[in-house]
Amino acid sequence: MSEHVLILGRASSINVRKVLWTCDEAGLPYTRQDASAEELAALNPNALMPVVRVAGRVIWESNTICRCLAGIAGRDDLLPRAPLERAAVETWMDWQATELNPAWRDAFMGLVRRAPAFQDPARIAAGAREWNARMAMLDAQLDRTGAYVAGPGFTLADILLGVSTNRWLMTPIERPRLPAIEAWLERLAVRPGFLSHARNGIP
Repeated sequence: MSEHVLILGRASSINVRKVLWTCDEAGLPYTRQDASAEELAALNPNALMPVVRVAGRVIWESNTICRCLAGIAGRDDLLPRAPLERAAVETWMDWQATELNPAWRDAFMGLVRRAPAFQDPARIAAGAREWNARMAMLDAQLDRTGAYVAGPGFTLADILLGVSTNRWLMTPIERPRLPAIEAWLERLAVRPGFLSHARNGIP
């Protein structure tokens, strides 16, 4: 019997949504619950969502959670065991966290969240250009593979970047037309998890 997963965090959170989609793809039963800042801080020193309880253990950091859940489910298609194949997936998972996420911060926080500290028009414009440049890198990779982010098969990299791409599309900035991304999104559209947790109207 599959392990039951308790996911603590709002369903609107981009990092919670990637975990929800991973559970759907992996066939893992789960329950999601909202959690207060105090509850999160008691489990995660960063006090950030999501936090997951599974098999009596607590896990935080959303990309690590996705890796762990794929392993629990025995889904080597989502995250291969062979080192070189695994590295092809994890390269783009890490790129999402270290390169793409910082690129969208100024534009997203200023235009969608309307955060007072992110209202400098020059910073927003520069952030939008940087974000578009990173998305063009993803488009080039998808053009090379002709299918999914890490190669011919769907993996965790597509989950993470599928949710991130939805944020890019939902933020009111000027965007270049990126045909490989457009074709990839249509391939993802046959997956219920994508429709529920990425193409769901939430940036």
